[in-house]
Amino acid sequence: MKKILKITGITLLILIIILVTAPFIFQSQIKDMVRNFINDNVNAKVEFTDVSLSFISSFPQANVSLDGLKITNLAPFENETLADVKSLSFDMSVKELFKKASENPVIINSIDIEEALITLKTNKFGDSNWDIAKESETKNSTSETSEGFKLDIQDYAIKNSAFTYLDEVANNKIYITELNHSGQGVFSETVSEMDTKTKANITLAVDSTEYLSNNKIKLDALIGLDLEQNKYSFKKNKGLINNLPLEFNGFVQNVDNGQNIDITFENPGSDFKDFLAVIPTVYSKNISDVQTTGNFKVKGIIKGLATDNTIPTIDINIASNNASFKYPDLPKSVENISINASVKNTTGKTDDTFLDIKTLDFKIDEDAFKSSATIKNLTSNQIINASIDGILNLANITKAYPLELENKLQGIVKGKINTNFDINAIDTNAYERIKNNGDISISDFEFSSVDIVNPIKISQADINFKPGIVTLEHFKATTGKTDLDATGNINNLLGFLLSDKKLKGNFNVNSNTFTVSDFMVEGGSERPVNQSTEPDDALKIPAFLDCTINADAKTVLYDNLTLKDVKGTLVIKDEKADLKKVTSSLFDGNLSLSGLVDTKTKIPTFNMDLGIENFDISKSFNDLDMLKSLAPIAQALQGKLNSAISLKGVLGDDFTPILSSISGGALAELLSTKVTPKNVELLSALNSNLNFIDFEKLDLKNLKTALKFDDGKVNISPFNIKYEDINITVDGSHGFDKTMNYNLVLDVPAKYLGSEVNRLIGKINDDKVNNITIPVTTNLTGSFTKPKVETDLTSGVQKLTAQLIDIQKQKLLNDGKDKLNDMIGDVLGTNNNETDSVNTESSPPVTDIIQDIFSGNDKETDSTKTDSSKSTGNTVKDIIDLFGKKKKKKE
Repeated sequence: MKKILKITGITLLILIIILVTAPFIFQSQIKDMVRNFINDNVNAKVEFTDVSLSFISSFPQANVSLDGLKITNLAPFENETLADVKSLSFDMSVKELFKKASENPVIINSIDIEEALITLKTNKFGDSNWDIAKESETKNSTSETSEGFKLDIQDYAIKNSAFTYLDEVANNKIYITELNHSGQGVFSETVSEMDTKTKANITLAVDSTEYLSNNKIKLDALIGLDLEQNKYSFKKNKGLINNLPLEFNGFVQNVDNGQNIDITFENPGSDFKDFLAVIPTVYSKNISDVQTTGNFKVKGIIKGLATDNTIPTIDINIASNNASFKYPDLPKSVENISINASVKNTTGKTDDTFLDIKTLDFKIDEDAFKSSATIKNLTSNQIINASIDGILNLANITKAYPLELENKLQGIVKGKINTNFDINAIDTNAYERIKNNGDISISDFEFSSVDIVNPIKISQADINFKPGIVTLEHFKATTGKTDLDATGNINNLLGFLLSDKKLKGNFNVNSNTFTVSDFMVEGGSERPVNQSTEPDDALKIPAFLDCTINADAKTVLYDNLTLKDVKGTLVIKDEKADLKKVTSSLFDGNLSLSGLVDTKTKIPTFNMDLGIENFDISKSFNDLDMLKSLAPIAQALQGKLNSAISLKGVLGDDFTPILSSISGGALAELLSTKVTPKNVELLSALNSNLNFIDFEKLDLKNLKTALKFDDGKVNISPFNIKYEDINITVDGSHGFDKTMNYNLVLDVPAKYLGSEVNRLIGKINDDKVNNITIPVTTNLTGSFTKPKVETDLTSGVQKLTAQLIDIQKQKLLNDGKDKLNDMIGDVLGTNNNETDSVNTESSPPVTDIIQDIFSGNDKETDSTKTDSSKSTGNTVKDIIDLFGKKKKKKE
């Protein structure tokens, strides 16, 4: 007995040692087996982090685990991931591990998949990314070569996985998330059963239309397997779509050219609460305590062949009659609910599938709503025919159904309309195939949102629908301080609502008061009270707008400006606004405006032409930053202004120009002006330095000048002004930062230079001295708030000196000519020989006089000559000294 126990113990110990050590012994062989199988059968890049073998976890069978499996496609889906699996494990008999490639196929009994992400895709050329199996070198070699793996599955499981199917040809999308699926059965037997349990969330979209949107599904199904006939039958089963229970019967059978399908389904009960169960819980909330009346029934039959060219016939019916529901914590109920809808296909052709909603009626409070519709060609060019007739009080929606709206919504919508169109007509703008008839009216509508500054209140809106056009007959609304009264036409409303088409139309908009700040945030970066987040980008003109607006506003309030009688045309297209012939009364004058605002680029730009007529200078230059920057000195002026300005630049986040970006030019004309130097530091400084000019008496009437601006700098073309008998020439430049560099050249008559200068000039006994002027150059630098004024008299002194010398020379020449004539007369005896003794003594010979004039002779002369020469020289010297003293004093 002891010997038997000893042998048994040793045997068990050996078995345990084998079970523990075998995985390490055979691990290399297993990796080679998996790698060889992949290379022989798969045309893709396959990676895995580890392969392990265990006899303990699944004893008496072996467990093979493949961790970190990733399958990456080759062309035409190069580098796209087909599958990413955290763990894939197989259970199989131990003897299957020792089979050679030439022996019978390896049999797998169990499969377990954890956290798999599978993406199946068919591109627009019809290529499928899951078609990665390598073609056999010899087609008829089934009996001669290994079949690889063979499934003899008793159970399998897919845990916490996701599945995506994208078909670019049919434009279909399926997303399955939180997938947990398990099954038990034996596939190897001819006839068997498989018990399955499935939970998942599913989204189904066909041709851009979502029929299921993250709906929860659950299916517990006993499926009969007839492997010999390739037939799978629904036996005992129970499914849920959201909370709607459904039972299935029938089968799916694989045949040579596709699948033969014969399935029926229906909800086992008939309570209207089943209808609420279809709606996702996030919207329907808890329906367990909802009071309902009436019935609700879903029945469906799907029968026929599914091939490359055909689908099974479909007959799905949904019906409810005289139903109602009321949530216990809401004041109103939805009553008189009638539903009669079906999805049908009687031919087996995909394009012949259609939706027929014969009745969809309900009543909330006293407001009844009726509708019906048919949608044909569901999978291709859909043909839609719909009718709506009813009244809907929007405020009652949240009182009868637990919708959580972020924004307040109220108003009454009345409508009776029929529409008939096909989707291609919208895509191709074939308006003759879009037939709308009827009317919709909206009253007492109010809508608020964090995306708008103020609530929009529509007191009345009437819309008329006719084939090819929608007419806005009346539209009266207010928002903030703004009132709007509009009419117009919309050419493709359905294209805008149902597709990605632009909203095209023509509108006439009238307003008594239009406040720009009611529609956009003032200050750019400052967050408004009811805006939830800071805008990342500058304001944009909506890309969907393609319309023309003829505007007429009595008063427009923009920032600190008040514009009166604003009229013009605004063309909005391609994220651009084109202003045409916009006119307004502003600053007691008239403004005309034409130009373009472009927001298609990341940074909005503008290009404008402005016409200014009879603007009040003081008001306009105090209130308009742009004008203030173009001509800061104008703040000292009072009067009227005409101007033509052409400018372009960049707009800020609040749609106001960024001054440093502006470039362009302007022509300006002053009609009547009065100068107030004390209003501007620069004029006050000039007034102190040029005391012979009273700037308050400066006459600028009819002054015309031109200027150009770019890179934050304004360049003024030279212009002339006149103060009494003083001519002034001005030129130079200044920056938008208020720095300046200007030159003033004043042509000043000598009489303004003081009594001392006049006394010296008076020593020259000649009338020409009364016309003497000198240029006084004044340089203005610094800034308009802290100006620097420098006066240069050097050129003035030089000019005055030259003028005095010229006059004196001319005077001496004239005197010499007279004396020469007298001498010639004496020689010829034409003059009286008797002369005054004084004249004889003071009149030198003509040669001396000429010599004195042209050569500046230094010899002694009589007293008269000497005094005259000294007088001239001293006068020039004294004036030079005089200006020199003044200049020195200033310095």
